[in-house]
Amino acid sequence: MIEFRGVCKSYDQGRTFAVLDIDLCVGEGELLVLLGSSGCGKTTTLKMINRLIEPTRGRIRVGGQDHRQVDPVALRRSIGYVIQMVGLFPHMTVGQNVATVPGLLGWSRARIAARVDELLDLVGLPPEEYRPRFPSALSGGQRQRVGFARALAAGPRLMLLDEPFGALDPITRDSLQGEFKRLHHKLGLTAVMVTHDMTEALLLADRIAVMDQGRIVRLGTPHQLMVEPGDAKVAHLIETPRRQAEQLEALARPSSTGEQ
Repeated sequence: MIEFRGVCKSYDQGRTFAVLDIDLCVGEGELLVLLGSSGCGKTTTLKMINRLIEPTRGRIRVGGQDHRQVDPVALRRSIGYVIQMVGLFPHMTVGQNVATVPGLLGWSRARIAARVDELLDLVGLPPEEYRPRFPSALSGGQRQRVGFARALAAGPRLMLLDEPFGALDPITRDSLQGEFKRLHHKLGLTAVMVTHDMTEALLLADRIAVMDQGRIVRLGTPHQLMVEPGDAKVAHLIETPRRQAEQLEALARPSSTGEQ
């Protein structure tokens, strides 16, 4: 579905590179996570897929086609895009927000209305209750659900997600992660997601591309990264969820004083 070949991005005419020599393929139906610390190049890599950022050199193919040969506006409308702060239009109702891209594509009113209700049901927001609400009347988790519905409105085969759960409280975050994984499998989506949270990456991804200083330093399944990090930085990232799991397990054991 997505192919990177020798992709680089420089913001200063080649003196330094935010992304350097990326070679990567994302299979149809796969959920790939781009993982790394702030400034490693993961968000730049994501945004080059839908041409929000143009590569300095190299080639990206989406659906078998060189994405430079596709009008950037048409390309973006064909790809679902979800960001951390959702980006809902505050002056528009939930229904109007979800209907944005189908409206731009010239769908009929009846088709748009049916699609809005279908998607609100899909993300767990009863249409009669939530369709007329404005974003200010929603919780953070509800706004993110609307963001997912809007990203799915035109039936994209590909979704890009830039830290979509980062601003949520832990309980809501866990719930929406599970909901997204269900949607991913139910709809057969290809998805690329950015996160700096190793636990999130391990639980959601089919494969993880760990980035550092603009390069992919490790690519593999969650199991492969857990048993064979292959890089000191990857080992450090893996150590955090492993250590937290051990600490939680220790808390569950009876104490030496006999406390239950």
